[in-house]
Amino acid sequence: MPELPEVEALARFLTERAVGRTVARVDVSAISVLKTYDPPVTSLGGLEIASATRHGKFLDLDVSGLHMVIHLARAGWLRWKESQPAVPPRPGKGPLALRLHLDDGSGFDLTEAGTKKGLAVYVVRTPEEVPGIARLGPEPLAPEFTPDALAAILQRAGRAQVKGVLRDQSVVAGIGNAYSDEVLHAARLSPFKPASGLSPEEVLRLHAAIKELLEDAVKRSVGLAAGDLKAEKKVGLRVHGRTGEACPVCGDTVAEVSFADRSLQYCPTCQTGGQKLADRRLSKLLR
Repeated sequence: MPELPEVEALARFLTERAVGRTVARVDVSAISVLKTYDPPVTSLGGLEIASATRHGKFLDLDVSGLHMVIHLARAGWLRWKESQPAVPPRPGKGPLALRLHLDDGSGFDLTEAGTKKGLAVYVVRTPEEVPGIARLGPEPLAPEFTPDALAAILQRAGRAQVKGVLRDQSVVAGIGNAYSDEVLHAARLSPFKPASGLSPEEVLRLHAAIKELLEDAVKRSVGLAAGDLKAEKKVGLRVHGRTGEACPVCGDTVAEVSFADRSLQYCPTCQTGGQKLADRRLSKLLR
């Protein structure tokens, strides 16, 4: 799933390629991708793209005062094309969900792999009309996201596991499954540690890890072509998606905890005092 660094890079990529250009037309291949109908997506035709920005993991194109807001979800992606096909796509054909044409012939496709569809496109008058944006928590790279602000967030979360708190978009915007694993590894914290149980020193470590990891990921991603962002993200991850590999810090084997629809990775030596966390999926099978 694209998270804050990748969506930030996409926003900057579109700032360079699309801002100042006029939308020629929008082809919808999968009607389910549209989450709003007033104004209609066809109303974007003939309007100029004024800016491309980000809210958490949402991409926001300001099109002459209307906003085309995109959430790529787990398996969605934006694919830039210097030359779009003139013939409209056949509805329901392949992974293509929506195609946007610009006045110079370029544009982008929104695609989604797999059968579980989460890719979402909203056309709204203000970004806050999108429910997911309206309930977003603070941006972790904003100046006001201080150690004290993080400490207050963790205290409000109570006994909730710190991994889940970091992934909750209404608590902190933009951090998903992958970067929460990376942040907790860098901060040397168990993903299952209660949020309100962190010591002041642990809060400082967590805050520093959030800022440093996200800022570094943004720096590595910005300037890359949209098609190269996924590979760059994977290369930069130290524990997420690396079950069975050696931890780059201590050399221990990266372990995994599996859930119904996702998994987390961590280093036992760096994060849990050498202890292996119970795999929730396996525990249920053994009952």
